[in-house]
Amino acid sequence: MTALLLLDGVACIRGDRLLFEGLSLTLNRGDALWLRGPNGAGKSSLIRLAAGLLRPAAGTVTRRERIALIDEASALDPELPLRRALDFWARIDTVDGHALGRAMDAMALGNLADVPVSMLSTGQRKRAGLVRVIASGAPIWLLDEPANGMDEAAQARLITAIATHRANGGAVLLASHFALGVPDMAELDMGALA
Repeated sequence: MTALLLLDGVACIRGDRLLFEGLSLTLNRGDALWLRGPNGAGKSSLIRLAAGLLRPAAGTVTRRERIALIDEASALDPELPLRRALDFWARIDTVDGHALGRAMDAMALGNLADVPVSMLSTGQRKRAGLVRVIASGAPIWLLDEPANGMDEAAQARLITAIATHRANGGAVLLASHFALGVPDMAELDMGALA
């Protein structure tokens, strides 16, 4: 089986601090891995390494497919209505309007299409970021604290989106302080690597 994402002997240094070293992992189609551990353990740094936003101090990161990332920044223009802000990224990501509409439905945001992004709650902005991830069609999802600010209904939608993505051959690397209840998700305790 060909790995979608492969990290081999990766080390990460932030500032003068070694967060982890010798870390290897493989994500194949249908896989999901939960990165857990205390603040500062390197969960977000590992997500950024996987995304190519950080360079490893040692080792290699191989991405064999496109990635979609969500982190704390929604990257949506706060002055625009939600649909227009998402349309901007859809054009850049070459996503058609139908895929965007389906993703908005999956995250129950259709009724907020005309609301300025600045007026959305934290959970609604997080769901909007997930719309970008879902609509992208990228096989590799990198999700950094995707459920922050979400209520139970939104978390259930997130879990369903992850299950659908995996069933369609996608892979998920997810950093979170708490379990989301995603079935058959492997775990990596980042706190144990220090």
